[in-house]
Parts: sequence; C-alpha cells; structure tokens
Amino acid sequence: MSRRRTLSTKKKLALLASAAAVAGGGAFAMAATSNAAQSPQSAADSTVCQGLATALGNNQKFIDGQRAAPDAQSAARIVNREAVVEQIKLQQKASGCVVGESAQDSQAAPPEQAEQPAQAASPTAAAGSGQQVCNGSTVTLSGEGGAPAASSNQFPVGTKLKVTNLDNDKSTTVEVTSVSGSCALLNNAAFEQVREPGKFLIRRAVIEKVG
Repeated sequence: MSRRRTLSTKKKLALLASAAAVAGGGAFAMAATSNAAQSPQSAADSTVCQGLATALGNNQKFIDGQRAAPDAQSAARIVNREAVVEQIKLQQKASGCVVGESAQDSQAAPPEQAEQPAQAASPTAAAGSGQQVCNGSTVTLSGEGGAPAASSNQFPVGTKLKVTNLDNDKSTTVEVTSVSGSCALLNNAAFEQVREPGKFLIRRAVIEKVG
C-alpha cells in the first residue's frame, strides 16, 4: 500500500514537471514572438524612421565633405556634427528605428517628384514674397540645439529662409547660421515650429529666400 502511494506521488511530480516544461516553452515562444513584433523599423516602414535616417545622412554627408575639403574650422565642425549624429542615433533607438540607418541621398528629389507643379501652385507658396529655392527638396532636422536657425550648402551664413510645411500650413523664417550637406536643414527649434506631431520629415515643403 505504501509503495503504491509512493509511485503515485512520483508520477504526480513527473506530470507537474512536464506541465511546467510545456508552460515554460510556451512562455519562451510568446516572448520570442513579442520580441519579433518589436523589431526595429526601417526607413521604408516608418515616416519617423525615414526622417531620422535623412537627418543622420545629412550630417554624415556634411562630415564627409569637411574631411574631404578641410579648412581652419573643419575640426570643430566635425566634432559638433559627430555629437549631433550620436543624438540622432539615440532618437532612432527611442523611436524603435534601426539605429545607425542613414539616407544620405534622400534630399535629392526623384524625377517624378521634381516634375510635379503642385507646390508652386499652392496658395501658401503663392502668398510668399521671396524667391522659391530648393525645389523638390524634403526638409528634416539637423539635430542641433539653440535658437531657431538653418544650415545650408547653397546659401551663405546670414541668408534668411522661409520654410513652409504644406501639410499643416505652418511656416518659419530663420537665418542660415552654418554649413550643412543639404539645401536647407532646420535645427531642432526651427523644425518644431513647422513639423507635424511625431514626424521628422517634411515631404511637401516650400523654401523661399527672403533675405
């Protein structure tokens, strides 16, 4: 009688252990599925990630340009932009994007976009009094702090640019204060004035030279 009870107890323990193993395996599978669902998004999957990849590419392009043709201030500019690059990578991580993904050529408008006349015909664009420039360019942020400002590879320091986001009709007029790898790049404060919530890229923008 005692032996039967002992065997019965052993069987119960074995069954409990087996059930625990199955449950553990199920939990592991669920965790793996959850991790897969939270895998980083690429620029092709998210507008936020595309904007950050564009910002990263602009800064890396600028750094490459400074290294290729250095001047007396290049070393300081490179140090500054490398810090900006690290900040953008932190933003990519916080936004669930692929960290370090770069889109260096995204500022160049594809032919089909450049041929569209919609921006020039926009009431917002027509209301401007400046010379429209950077046609077809998207606009993103440089990642730099400070008062609202812009950087450019086409306009000298001191030039005033008006940037209008056609998707929300918000605009800002800022002064070019530094050099960058794109026609017009807004710093964080300026970009906040015209951005749409949660977006790091302005696809439909009108940029005007007003001073």
